Amino acid sequence: MSETSVWITSQSGCIYERFWNGVQWVVAPHDLPISEGHAASIFIVNHTILALSESGYLYQMQLNEISQPIWLEFVPTLFQTTDTEIESSRVLIKAGVVSHDGERVYFCTRSGTLLELAEIEPTRWVNHGQPPGADVAAVADAGTIRKEVVYTISSIGNLYEYDRNSKPLWKKHIWKEGAAKDASLEPLKGAALHGLIRDHSISLFLLTKDGILVERRLNQRKWKWLVHGSPKNQHLSSITHAQHEDSNEKFFSLFFTTSSGSVFEYRIPKRAGNSQENQMAETWVNHMHPPHAKAARGIGGLQFQVGRIVFPLDDGRLAELHISGIGGDNVGPINSANVRRKSTMKYVWSVLDAPETEGWNAEYCTEERGPTNCIMGIRDEPNDLGTARLATRRRKGSQQDYLIPSVVASNGPANALDKYRFADNWIERNFRLRVMQGGRSFFLITDGGFTFEYLYTEHTWIWLRHDYPAAIKGAVGNYNGSLYVIDTAGSLLIRERSGNQLAWINCTAFKKGGQVTGGPPWDGIPGRALKVTPEDALFFVSKNGRLLQFTVALRKFKWKDCQNPPNTRVACIIDQELFRENIVFVVGTNGRLYQYNKVTDLWHEHYQSQHLILSRLPGTAMRPSSMSLTGSLFMLSEDGGLVEYHWNSLDGWNWVEHGAPHKGVTLVGSPGPSFEGNQLFLISSDGNVYLRYVDQTAWKWKNCGFPYIKNMNDDQRQEKVRQKWIQDFCVDEDFSTNYKESEHVDDLSGNCDPKIASIRPIPFSEDSVIFELRDGRLGELKRVDSTQWIWSRTIGTPTSLCMENYWTALAS
Repeated sequence: MSETSVWITSQSGCIYERFWNGVQWVVAPHDLPISEGHAASIFIVNHTILALSESGYLYQMQLNEISQPIWLEFVPTLFQTTDTEIESSRVLIKAGVVSHDGERVYFCTRSGTLLELAEIEPTRWVNHGQPPGADVAAVADAGTIRKEVVYTISSIGNLYEYDRNSKPLWKKHIWKEGAAKDASLEPLKGAALHGLIRDHSISLFLLTKDGILVERRLNQRKWKWLVHGSPKNQHLSSITHAQHEDSNEKFFSLFFTTSSGSVFEYRIPKRAGNSQENQMAETWVNHMHPPHAKAARGIGGLQFQVGRIVFPLDDGRLAELHISGIGGDNVGPINSANVRRKSTMKYVWSVLDAPETEGWNAEYCTEERGPTNCIMGIRDEPNDLGTARLATRRRKGSQQDYLIPSVVASNGPANALDKYRFADNWIERNFRLRVMQGGRSFFLITDGGFTFEYLYTEHTWIWLRHDYPAAIKGAVGNYNGSLYVIDTAGSLLIRERSGNQLAWINCTAFKKGGQVTGGPPWDGIPGRALKVTPEDALFFVSKNGRLLQFTVALRKFKWKDCQNPPNTRVACIIDQELFRENIVFVVGTNGRLYQYNKVTDLWHEHYQSQHLILSRLPGTAMRPSSMSLTGSLFMLSEDGGLVEYHWNSLDGWNWVEHGAPHKGVTLVGSPGPSFEGNQLFLISSDGNVYLRYVDQTAWKWKNCGFPYIKNMNDDQRQEKVRQKWIQDFCVDEDFSTNYKESEHVDDLSGNCDPKIASIRPIPFSEDSVIFELRDGRLGELKRVDSTQWIWSRTIGTPTSLCMENYWTALAS
């Protein structure tokens, strides 16, 4: 739009704007309505903003009655050359190009015709049809060579010229036989230059389908083709023309992205007449790509200021290629008079962050979220819990956070990393419990492979048994009221209600289905509504260590193999899209942290000290507010200490090692669940539950013990211990008073052990957590104040030998 405003259509189909508010670059969302689908491209013509959806429909941005921007459908109304309006079926648009003067837009339709939006107010459309015996697959140039003359490329790669003032209207530019090995052009926008050979010469640069640069040149009223080739072993995929501030520059510059993700500059010397020639040879300059990121293939860049070009990256972010010292993420528009580009000036890369819709960390500039001073231009200082906590975090300097796994040196060969072996009961320990309906229903998978549901119905808690022919090992997901479990063979099964009956569905039997060993640790964050989208999917880990995506939205079940990081296999999922939209965090069998981007299908490894090895256990995401991207991932280290991976907008990513509550104990089992963005539950090796919470700005430990202590022979000693227990631990007064009345406290058979088992607990509601005890019973920990938790009850289970009364029924 201008030097201070760049509009981007992202890989996820969102639209956002980067604009300079006088102090910093900020990001504002401009998405199409959800019902209209994803955006494919954006056009700014004559101060009007148009968006094209992936479905082929156009939308215009307008202001509503309260001056808020909204998108309204902009339907092409076709006219004949006689200006007589005709009725037409709905026109679907494929792509478009804004004319050189910015007054018109030329579209190619999905039916292969050329369509012109000649005027906005009043709206005037012109249908130019298509070349005889051919179609319009792309607009190569719109009015740069000559006003109102359009150059198009057909789907088979021929170049056509459309001139409404000539006869015939369409002319085909043909190659001489044998002029090029493959003269088929790629349907892409080209780059037009004036005065390359002489003052009135015209050149149109295009790419062939083989990635070769060719030129269609008009000089002294004669057209001819020239082949410029390509850098050695490179396949060119897009063209970007970079304009120079100084008209006396001795060469033109064209920038190209390649199929390998690099950016090349092609410097072409100017020749002003016959007497004066620049002796500089045509040169290819390799600008490569930013560290640990590559340029997107087939998408050109955008020069928004002289010496500054923005390219989309294949990982969803942007990168600015700029002359050293005059660009970058923290530099606004500069006075063009200060830019005098010379061949000795060095270009450098600066990576620009993208919004969460792309799986990245740029915060939107809205009233509800992100910087509050978007328009005023006052620099933001993050004011959140995470900032205060970062005072004790270890800095890592300018270390890259996101690394491409294939270029990272691993701790050894991949087959050596895969020697890690999981415990036989790994699935049972981490996926024994699963919430179905908060506060009313959860599932328990027993050691014997039975599936039980603990259900509150008609004012009574009962156990409901769900029989399946094979033994079940774990419950690995819950979506839209359906439970996802895996059996001993690794098959993924759905337990769902079909009409008045309950049914089992074998998902592994679907096309491309696989055997799985684990899934996402959590189905949501307690107290936060889930966002439902048409792309909803669950992720699982396959038996051979690959990440599998299973689409579940609208019951359009579909498997996708997301593979694994190149230098390791996937051990378990740390978090699926709770911390970052479209991002799945995993731990590899090598004990290192990776992420998979659902939008780009790319893997990244996160920077991690070589001395920090993570346990192969699920983790927990903690995000204090959905309005901010600040938050943490919590995991355990291999030696049983708590590890936090924290992000905020001021410092980016940082590792923090919290360790253990005290010497002599280690943390066992998966960390979590978390509450309120500042409380995390953990299980220790001595059978106690610990709460890690924030008191003002400091992290603290609190021992919540276990539901009750063993019965004492001496009543006085018992009361003394009980009172101390109440003071030091999280205990309900009524519960602790009645613990000695329990018929099981006096159980001398040794079947009752109230300490906490290293089974991953579940958040039963916004203020309740369910733990499994070592004797097979369950204990419920409830919150009575902000950070005050008490043991409220124990729950007898069908398989515990330390029996309590329960009701059971068979589900049908």
